[in-house]
Amino acid sequence: MGLCITMERGVQRWVVDISGWDPSSQDFSFALSVLPSVEQPSVTRFVQMEDRKRALVSRLLQYALVNEVLAIPYDEIIIKRTLEGKPYLECGDVCTDFPNFNFNASHHGDYVAIASEPLCLVGVDIVSIVIPQKETVIEFIQNFSSYFSSFEWDSIVNAGTSDDILIEFYRYWCLKEAYVKAIGSGVAYGLDRVEFHHSCWTNISVNVEGKAMKEWRFWLLELGKGHLVSIARGHPRSATESYMRTLKQAEFDEEEYHAALHLPNVRFVSRTVEQLIPELKTKIV
Repeated sequence: MGLCITMERGVQRWVVDISGWDPSSQDFSFALSVLPSVEQPSVTRFVQMEDRKRALVSRLLQYALVNEVLAIPYDEIIIKRTLEGKPYLECGDVCTDFPNFNFNASHHGDYVAIASEPLCLVGVDIVSIVIPQKETVIEFIQNFSSYFSSFEWDSIVNAGTSDDILIEFYRYWCLKEAYVKAIGSGVAYGLDRVEFHHSCWTNISVNVEGKAMKEWRFWLLELGKGHLVSIARGHPRSATESYMRTLKQAEFDEEEYHAALHLPNVRFVSRTVEQLIPELKTKIV
């Protein structure tokens, strides 16, 4: 029981609604200065302020979560990325409570989110359900047909109205992205190889190249304002080679892994940007 309670502390779900955050140039620069200098170009490379905001909050979430869960001071946190761009914590012996503490962030539309797991791989993906402006829904989704299995595609195009079809499309897309991000890959992995099944979008399961991946669990949730978020939780042995090298352990006995796989999927906690900045966090009552 004590081990499960300790492990549960590694299961975190945070989300920031950035739609109301309109920082001055000075405030933005101050928030940016929280990040190590090597991280800052990954924010400033964007031209549009909305893109800069998403990129900055995504990285602030990573540092704030590591600081809160593992009690590592901001200036001692080292976050690196694999060849595929998957972020990981270089923590040495700090993460002793968790066999494989790992996290994943996502941003789209108004929201930026992060999820972490103590043992299992974790992937998170947000989608904003945007109605196409210059083409019909069918024309829009047709651009992505090669990323879906025939089973998924039939489910999408036969979902009902145009709105129903668009939502169904984004549900499948969101789940596929969460899985691929969890294993440390990218779209190049071949999303058509990843086929999802569900019962009214609960009891979600996945087949990869026709094989049922029974050591994985998925959740699909509504964030509000036309946004969806998905969570993927699965076995470390599924990780890409480059991401596998960042993990402490890839194999576990059945009982230990089963306990981690079935840890509660906690609710998303809303955070503000100010709560992610150490100098401001201490001033918030």
